[in-house]
Amino acid sequence: MPASRTLYDKIIDRHRILSLGEAVGAGERMLLYVDRTVLNEYTSPQAFSGLRDAGRRLWRPEAALGVVDHVNSTDPVRGAGSSDGGAQRQIDYFVQNGRDFGIEIYDVLHPRQGIEHVVLPDLGWVLPGLVIAAGDSHTTTYGAFGAVGFGIGTSDIEHLLATQTLIHHRLKNMRVTINGQLPTGVTAKDAVMAVIRLIGAGGAAGYALEFAGEAIRGLGVEGRMTMCNMAVECGARVALMAPDGKVFDYISGRPRTPPAAMLERAREQWVALATDAAAHFDAEVALRAEDIPPMVSWGTSPDQALAIGDRVPHPDDLPIDRRADAARAIAYMGLAPHMPLEDVSIDRAFIGSCTNARITDLRDAARILNGRRVAPGVRAMISPGSSTVRREAEAEGLDRIFIDAGFEWRQSGCSLCLAMNDDMLAPGERCASSTNRNFEGRQGIGGRTHLMSPAMVAAAAITGKLADVRRFSPLEAL
Repeated sequence: MPASRTLYDKIIDRHRILSLGEAVGAGERMLLYVDRTVLNEYTSPQAFSGLRDAGRRLWRPEAALGVVDHVNSTDPVRGAGSSDGGAQRQIDYFVQNGRDFGIEIYDVLHPRQGIEHVVLPDLGWVLPGLVIAAGDSHTTTYGAFGAVGFGIGTSDIEHLLATQTLIHHRLKNMRVTINGQLPTGVTAKDAVMAVIRLIGAGGAAGYALEFAGEAIRGLGVEGRMTMCNMAVECGARVALMAPDGKVFDYISGRPRTPPAAMLERAREQWVALATDAAAHFDAEVALRAEDIPPMVSWGTSPDQALAIGDRVPHPDDLPIDRRADAARAIAYMGLAPHMPLEDVSIDRAFIGSCTNARITDLRDAARILNGRRVAPGVRAMISPGSSTVRREAEAEGLDRIFIDAGFEWRQSGCSLCLAMNDDMLAPGERCASSTNRNFEGRQGIGGRTHLMSPAMVAAAAITGKLADVRRFSPLEAL
């Protein structure tokens, strides 16, 4: 074991049960203990069916929590499930699985229901140093707490539930350092979009990506979650940030957080998880925070993004290996080369998803929307990340700001992020979206998605076009 190690390697070494091969370092095959998992109704049914067929029980049911989030309706008047028969069967089977296997389930009507990656931090169930695996690629979100989180497939879910372990191949280490301070009006979403644009959609494949630098330390915990959440969009299996006092404060006092005396004892160990000064990284990337502008995506991959003041690229101006993808994306998105991004009109505006639907995201959007109105012809929706966030926003009066501005104030769920429920774009509709993916059809067949921060979505909703939020009112970086 090297004398100097990264945050990722320290956590993995603490959870390695045994090596399963000769390789050491990156690529080492091991049996890994997993502390916790969160389940949803979409990716877990086959795993439970497999457990039933094999006659297996769960090794540690108290280490799992189930949340209905993907297929449920977010209609403002909440019913028990979904009007879609197939979706309702998924929810019903999920609830039955929880009952049969002894797992706590947050169904649609549970007061803490929401998107899984919002609900767990709401609860204080994500702690530094943990390994959390789940059937959703955005499990990387938990890296904001200094926890190793990664997405797994259905067969892995079955194995995890039965044994509390997984086979894991040790990743290489990449560090992305963002020096300096983010400018006014630039948020964590802009920062991570700038990183993804710089290194590409596959730039961090095979790596555990650690974010570092003054700009990262300056972010609030929810901004850090946004960055770790979207790190998977540049291929990172794991994203991490060193836990600090902001994390300890965020965790403290939440419903599932350990008692204060235990937290205090753990704090010293959590601080020691930070990457050692002499630790080796297989790849290093650095950005200047001052150079990051408000970002929007123009194409159909998260790395096809630009500063809001830029123009749609001409494929001929790009490296030859990117031209075909760019031409296809421009055609799908209904754009024209060299078109100013601020000339792009929108039909829909959406604030939601596990990337940007936390209370700080809603506050950001509300600061822009307060006293303003959504442009005629634009349908605008907000789906808070959880019922807890929704109640908190209502207690602060944010719901009135959104409703007065012309936004629909909906219930919590994945909603328009991925068109697996009754929220989706019609073919050809264009959406300013705070979500994480702009793939073809992601928000509905033929729908066109432009990724951006919640404040940028608010600005777009007001103008009816992609817009620079800095022209509205000052924002502080999260």
